Amino acid sequence: MVNLQKCAVVGCGFVGATSAFALMESGLFNEMVLIDVNRSKAEGEAMDLSHGLAFTQPMEITAGDYEDVKDAGVIIITAGAGQKPGETRMDLVHKNVAIFQQMIPQIVKYNKDAILLVVANPVDILTWAAYKLSGYPPERVIGSGTVLDTARLKYLLGVHFGVDPRNMHAFIIGEHGDSELAVWSNANVSSVPLTEFCELCGYKDHRKNRQMLYEEVKNSAYRIIEKKGATYYGIALSVRRICECIVRDEHSILTVSSLIQGHFGLSGLCMGVPTVVGSKGAERILDIDLDKEEQAELERSAATLKQVLAEIKC
Repeated sequence: MVNLQKCAVVGCGFVGATSAFALMESGLFNEMVLIDVNRSKAEGEAMDLSHGLAFTQPMEITAGDYEDVKDAGVIIITAGAGQKPGETRMDLVHKNVAIFQQMIPQIVKYNKDAILLVVANPVDILTWAAYKLSGYPPERVIGSGTVLDTARLKYLLGVHFGVDPRNMHAFIIGEHGDSELAVWSNANVSSVPLTEFCELCGYKDHRKNRQMLYEEVKNSAYRIIEKKGATYYGIALSVRRICECIVRDEHSILTVSSLIQGHFGLSGLCMGVPTVVGSKGAERILDIDLDKEEQAELERSAATLKQVLAEIKC
């Protein structure tokens, strides 16, 4: 029996540490264990976080080993080689799959009932690897997918129109990477179709403006890495949001990455698509309507991922 009030964060680099901080502040969990190949690093992060507990809700934060995940309800995997300047997410594949081949069996040895939340990149490939290596039911192996990309799109749309990003309803789907796509055909601002809202705001060159926003979303990580070496705040908040959906059994819709089995006419891969997320994990994928161009782009994105999957063994 797992405890949904306990989580484990595997990997204490920038993403793991900031995710742990975001989760500490969330009040979602009453216990969190940090695991890293560098035990001293995990111990230091646990100490540093614990010293702030006087300002948050009660929580036990410790450094541990794989055996300490035995009753964790959510296991967040951020461990892996980082993305370097000039390196694409796909360049990380072979290094990080090898890490997962060592790590996932250790997790499964002690816990077969948790929800695995994969955050390490390339997230869609590693979500697939975690699914194959763990033997977990597909709904309990999810990746952060395009949750952050979708948040970036909403933010940029909000800036563009001068509207609260939370009132922007649009998705980035597909690979979390260069082949991802924006679903413009369904985008709206509090039920007002995006094209119509553009007209109301005096914007006429829709295709040009949409392409500009899409390119900015797609290249955001590269720009941040170029400027500061790594991205971590945005993804940490994405991890927090996904965990909220799981622990609170929200049945909220997020573009997490999970196993595609016939949805959108695709199968045999993991990638970010609108999904109902609750206490059971990825509970239901939503086959939202795509126009012909978007469907073709999604198929191209899937083909990109499948080409990579064909080169790895799990």
